[in-house]
Amino acid sequence: NPESCVFFICDIQERFRPGIHKFATVVQGAQRLIRVANALEIAFMVTEQYPKGLGNTVSEIDISSANCVVEKTDFSMMVNGIATKLQELRGLGVTDVVIVGLEAHVCVQQTTLDLLASGYQVHLCVDAVSSQSTLDRACGLHRADRAGAFLTTTESVLFELLRSKDHPKFKNVQAILKETRPEEPLEWLG
Repeated sequence: NPESCVFFICDIQERFRPGIHKFATVVQGAQRLIRVANALEIAFMVTEQYPKGLGNTVSEIDISSANCVVEKTDFSMMVNGIATKLQELRGLGVTDVVIVGLEAHVCVQQTTLDLLASGYQVHLCVDAVSSQSTLDRACGLHRADRAGAFLTTTESVLFELLRSKDHPKFKNVQAILKETRPEEPLEWLG
């Protein structure tokens, strides 16, 4: 439910744009989650891997309402600013972390493993997580799955949060889903 989850937006930065497999699809997935986070009042946190060299979060993603935006050089998102804020949210009942971003086999994978080791349930939105190569993406997602993360999609997560078409924000979320449907979806792992 919205009270027990937080969204993580991992390193969707300008310098990655030309090299990441279906980068635009990852951006659309992040936009989708953030817009629904704002509608349902769900906390979300953003990291930027070495922004001095890799640039900031791409301009298409509005992170102005993020609970925190943290620069990092570690691969895991579980650095001081994020870990501290997440601990505060855990005290308020947060048990689940939904992740989108880059790269599946590095930062997303290490974040997932750290979160699982800390007792969180982790949900990886495979329609908004990628790497430079499809092999690295598949390996990262398979490893996370075997470690105990749930492989899911942004749409599945969002409907699970709503639980019913009778939810007061259903039509709003449904419109967001339609507006952010990717033209080139990421492939299943096979």
